[in-house]
Amino acid sequence: EEKLVESGGGLAQVGGSLRLSCAASGFTFDDYAIGWFRQVPGKEREAVACISPGDGTTYYAESVKGRFTMSSDNAKNTVSLQMNSLKPVDTAVYSCAADAVGSCWYWTTLVNYDYWGQGIQVTVSS
Repeated sequence: EEKLVESGGGLAQVGGSLRLSCAASGFTFDDYAIGWFRQVPGKEREAVACISPGDGTTYYAESVKGRFTMSSDNAKNTVSLQMNSLKPVDTAVYSCAADAVGSCWYWTTLVNYDYWGQGIQVTVSS
C-alpha cells in the first residue's frame, strides 16, 4: 500500500523554526517528485515546495522562498521541509504528496499528484 506520513508539526513562535518530515512507503520513492502543500480552512490548498528526487532540484512558492528549504534522503525514503523565520500566515495544515511523473514541471497542479499524506498542523503564534 502506497503511503505518505508527515511528522514534525506543532506550535512555533513568530521567527522560529520547525522541520517537517514526510516518510514514503509502498512505492519506488526515487521515481516520484514530492511536493509540500498547505491549507487553511476556507481557502484553497497552496503549493509550497517540490523536489525532484532524481537531481534534487527544488522549487518554492514566492511566499516561502528564502525561508523554507526542502531536502530529500532517498536512502530513507524521506523528504523534509525546514521552515525558518516563521510567520503567522504560515499557520496551516501541511501535506506532502507524490507525483509519478517524477519531476516538478507542473508542481503546483494538485491533480498531478498520485498519493497524499494525511496532513499535519503547523501553528505559528505571535
